[in-house]
Amino acid sequence: MPKINFLLGKGERLTEDVKVISGGGAKAAPYTFSEAKSRLQPMLMEVVGKIDNLPDEACPNDCAVATITLNPEYIAKSYHPAELLRAVGLEAVGSKPKQVIPAKRSKGRKLENALTTELFVYGKRQAFRKWATEFSGWSEGLDGAVQIIEIEEISFPEPSGKIKDFEDDGNKVVFEVVLHMNEAISESFQLANFRKYLNALNINPSFERRFYAGGLCFLEIEMSSVLAEQVAEYSLIRVMRKMPELRLLRPTIRSAGAVKRVSVTLPKVGPVDANIKVAIFDGGIPADHELCEWVTPYEYSGMLPASDELLAHGVGVTSAFLFGHIEPKSALSQPYSYVDHYRVLDDTPGQNPYELYEVLNRIENILTTNRYEFINLSLGPCVPVDDDEVHAWTAVLDTYLADGEALATIAVGNDGEGDPLIRANRVQVPSDCVNAIAVGACDVPDANWQRAPYSSVGPGRSPGLIKPDLVDFGGSIQRPFLTLDHTDGSKLTPTGGTSFSSPATLRLGAGVRAHFGNSLNALAIKTLLIHSAERADLPMFEVGWGRIARQLDDIVVCEDHVMRVVFQGSINASKYVRVPIPLPSGALSGMVTIKATLCYATDVDPHHPGNYTRSGLEVTF
Repeated sequence: MPKINFLLGKGERLTEDVKVISGGGAKAAPYTFSEAKSRLQPMLMEVVGKIDNLPDEACPNDCAVATITLNPEYIAKSYHPAELLRAVGLEAVGSKPKQVIPAKRSKGRKLENALTTELFVYGKRQAFRKWATEFSGWSEGLDGAVQIIEIEEISFPEPSGKIKDFEDDGNKVVFEVVLHMNEAISESFQLANFRKYLNALNINPSFERRFYAGGLCFLEIEMSSVLAEQVAEYSLIRVMRKMPELRLLRPTIRSAGAVKRVSVTLPKVGPVDANIKVAIFDGGIPADHELCEWVTPYEYSGMLPASDELLAHGVGVTSAFLFGHIEPKSALSQPYSYVDHYRVLDDTPGQNPYELYEVLNRIENILTTNRYEFINLSLGPCVPVDDDEVHAWTAVLDTYLADGEALATIAVGNDGEGDPLIRANRVQVPSDCVNAIAVGACDVPDANWQRAPYSSVGPGRSPGLIKPDLVDFGGSIQRPFLTLDHTDGSKLTPTGGTSFSSPATLRLGAGVRAHFGNSLNALAIKTLLIHSAERADLPMFEVGWGRIARQLDDIVVCEDHVMRVVFQGSINASKYVRVPIPLPSGALSGMVTIKATLCYATDVDPHHPGNYTRSGLEVTF
């Protein structure tokens, strides 16, 4: 019997803590203290004038928000002007990335466009007035004063600049409104202040569905479009945008029905591991469908009957998780796990202006009351990732996944043929989650694969720029993805899209868990999926780290002369750990190739898109 080389676990037993001494010299500043003061004085006076012109009702508790743009040489977190803000009685409540050409660079270097950080700072209007009045008399010895050399610009966020992706046509519109409010403050008094402000404009919001993530509150508000700019005067509003439609990733391929005449025989056994908990959020499963041998369908009470389109999508996505792409001439493999399928869609997407928050609310309720190890989403807002702002879907899901205890796959979308000049072909929300695997599609399941043209492309949200993370076969016109039919589970349906490559990828992750049990956590499984991906000579913004392994053995079994070791563990902030490379006993002849893949989960700050993740990892060899 040939020897089988399985991957090795418990590599963390070999690690050890180490101490590293680091330091640096003094930093050269672009501005002297005197230059900074003379530059910023008129800006500060203009900001105070605009803040004072705001209606009192738009400044709850007499507070307002301004923006401070940092010089591009001071965007590291260690340069955050905390002492300055504390001295003037303000606090930073968020930030976003911004491109600027600074007025000056250190050491006389040439001016050029650079990426920097724009801070949102919040405080009493009196604090802004006091700063402006006393600023001319400041000296470098005052607390925090020296940090003014880090500032490029002080400005006021104009109401019109807060409104995005919207054209006023005079009709009523459902807006997504994002406010600088954390949950504790919002629920205690700020939400009531905002409601009072809207009521004065004859707007009566329910605030029934609202989401908190980081220091942001996400609300849906229906109003006449002519009132948008008046609403945007409210000082705590960060951004307003017309509520995007929900995207159900409809099949990109609609082939002739010849394949439906092919019959398949379903397995007569339960899953490999009945204890694995999997959730799929989609369009529903008919209660009497053949998939119910492994699937438990759920739906909220009071929902409309599921449409044929929703059921077709729900069955196709769930079939892809249980069996992957079905080869008509091959026997269906035993599923790795049972599935809880939640119908979260009440109607055909695009029919209900409130559907986006309704669906997210259903998903959040399920995730907060049930603990799942594997999750798939093949739906979401019909909007590509925005570098300046984080969408509620991304913020809520990334926050949930931050503990690293669940593996989630999210389809990147089928807009890969959109206009690249306006980045309409970019991965769609919420596949920009840094704590999830964003899955694109390739065109064939065998050799010589390419990105499927419809598969949306990266980059993703910084620092998770590599999106999609992985691709898997999603179908093409010449080679459709085959799933069980939603009306007759013994027949096949040809389809295609990232809707199906995403659950097929999750299927392999569940296979690793079924094979190894609880000895590998969700992060280790994610790492193995990426580590064992098949690389190709293709741009990473198209296919990420490559195509997922073709079968489970490609992950858990090593080729001859290959040793794959899994390290699991944790590392504290500002600490170092040494991870030795295990070597076989005896001398080695020839060259050795070393490859490492590292994955970690992180808390996120949706109100700081430019510094979205709270954790970073530096690796040295």
